[in-house]
Amino acid sequence: MLRFFLIGFLATATIAVGVAASIGWWAWWVLVVILAALLGVGVYDVVQKRHSILRNYPVLGHMRFLLESLRPELQQYFIERNFDGRPYDRDTRTMIYERAKGIHGELSFGTERDIEEVGYEYLVHSIAPVPEPAESPRVLIGGPDCTRPYSISLLNVSAMSFGALSANALRALNRGAALGGFAHDTGEGGLTPYHLEGGGDLVWEIGSGYFGTRTSEGRFDPVRFREQVAHEQIKAVSIKLSQGAKPGIGGVLPAAKVTAEIAEFRGVPVHEKCISPSAHSAFSTPRELIRFVAQLRELSDGKPIGFKLCVGSRIEVLAICKAMIAEGTAPDFIIVDGAEGGTAAAPLEYEDHVGLPLTDGLMIVHNALVGAGLRDKIKIGASGKVAVGNDIVKRLIQGADFTSAARAMMMAIGCIQAQRCHTNECPVGVATQDPRRARALDVPDKSERVFKYHQATVAQAVQIIASMGVSDLHELTPQLLRKKVSPTEQRSFAELYEWLAPEQLVKEPPANWADDWAAADADSFRPRAVVV
Repeated sequence: MLRFFLIGFLATATIAVGVAASIGWWAWWVLVVILAALLGVGVYDVVQKRHSILRNYPVLGHMRFLLESLRPELQQYFIERNFDGRPYDRDTRTMIYERAKGIHGELSFGTERDIEEVGYEYLVHSIAPVPEPAESPRVLIGGPDCTRPYSISLLNVSAMSFGALSANALRALNRGAALGGFAHDTGEGGLTPYHLEGGGDLVWEIGSGYFGTRTSEGRFDPVRFREQVAHEQIKAVSIKLSQGAKPGIGGVLPAAKVTAEIAEFRGVPVHEKCISPSAHSAFSTPRELIRFVAQLRELSDGKPIGFKLCVGSRIEVLAICKAMIAEGTAPDFIIVDGAEGGTAAAPLEYEDHVGLPLTDGLMIVHNALVGAGLRDKIKIGASGKVAVGNDIVKRLIQGADFTSAARAMMMAIGCIQAQRCHTNECPVGVATQDPRRARALDVPDKSERVFKYHQATVAQAVQIIASMGVSDLHELTPQLLRKKVSPTEQRSFAELYEWLAPEQLVKEPPANWADDWAAADADSFRPRAVVV
């Protein structure tokens, strides 16, 4: 330990003496100050007890912490290849940035991806492509009990709350939504003026904290809900059951972050810890959930009501389907969030190891609704790493009617994937509540970028669909998405997965679904015992 300290000290002293001699003897005073500072750091490193590496390698050990702090930037800008970065690779990020800026958004010289790799997926084009439609297709959300259906875009802004994002970020997203005619999900943090002032269409998300529509005890307040949902910009309401990046847990906003502004919008006491419970208090069974959906639809004067979830158990999905059948009503839409989805902050264990990926969750929900005879009444949304045109087409083939994106929309307004969302130190002012950092985000400029990104991405999806020879979205069948399953074989999703026929679960459940259907209970999310 002493040897390394002396080597570092003598090396620094030698360099300093040489510099001092060449500049002038007056620099000796500077040298003395530098050596004294190094000596002080070295002594402190030896006696401190928090970092073992500094006790063994005083002064020099600080290089380890410096390099560690620089590692993410070095990795992203100098080491990672165009196609293997995470969560979004360089090619995808570049495509988002270029489309947001209104420039070409194209690449040259051919793919860099290994298209012979097992697991590679591709869309099936046609020898006879059809002309692209004059206008991008839209999807009408609203079942039999909905009196005010909403026409939604193929791509929309996924749920992001004020608190997770800055006020300027929300302003830019909403103005962009207004320019492009697509929906902006508020996130569960409550409805704020920043969501409203841009004039864009809103999907109001209500989580287990019922922020913006809660009593003083934290329970759902129907009177407050009726007042809030009357905003003309609110086109639909989404009940958040779970989130892809952290399903099954709530959240805590520390008291220090509960500013007067956030407290006002969320309806909570200022400077007190704000808790989002893991589960809802307004319902505890599938049947109660469906009744809550019906209640919100009535309170909203017939607007579309749905819910968002990350799928965990297929039995729970089937239990909700049974509750819909038993109650004779259903949500107008269901948003399936994949485990690959994003978050401002979540435990690593939840991000990496809890919840189903979007492909599996989406096809479970789609097939469950088809098999229960409910699919024609309910639209399905998909969220989770949707960024470019082929992502949209892939999810439509797998069972979705529309898609939503959060991180891609953040990149359109300047996010550089610094992954500092949880620190309040976002370098571009997107995911922060620091006014100094947030002021860097120019709202008029970023609004245009969101609009251009959305417009170009949807146009690319529509072009791909036309290249596949498809003129109607209902023609996007599982045969049009194929996957390489071995070095010598590729198969379509129609072959790889089981696709149920309408009402098949009700009439005669297939063997792979029979046990789960029998275990599903409309009055409990817990599976009931099945006698074999």
